[in-house]
Amino acid sequence: MTSRTSKTKHSRENVAETVARISGITYIQIPSDDPAKSAAFYHAAFGWQIRGGPEHQSFSDGTGHVIGAWVTDIPIAGEAGVLPYIYVASVDDSLNAITKHGGQVLKAPYPEGNLWVATFRDPAGNVIGLWQDTPR
Repeated sequence: MTSRTSKTKHSRENVAETVARISGITYIQIPSDDPAKSAAFYHAAFGWQIRGGPEHQSFSDGTGHVIGAWVTDIPIAGEAGVLPYIYVASVDDSLNAITKHGGQVLKAPYPEGNLWVATFRDPAGNVIGLWQDTPR
């Protein structure tokens, strides 16, 4: 499925080598009406590291290069707005984990050049993409 090798905790000492990348997307706020449920979903489906408590659920993605939090004060993105994509080792395995943990496949895997791409809706209703660059 996804790379789960990075267990990096973000501190002042390692922020420059992980998150603070000039011109890189490094922080994302993901809308959710239930941040704890969203955190559990992304942890189970992608192995994201979760931090914080009931009042603030934050994360590091599987690479440790993107951090963020689930927030309740912005509307669920749905199909509107920016569509982020998560790079995975296997779109099929990832979609199986997504549906197992409460997500919904929106667009089944399809080829895009040499890539395989798909989209899903997370339990909060946000639409997110997946892609892999290896044969299916």
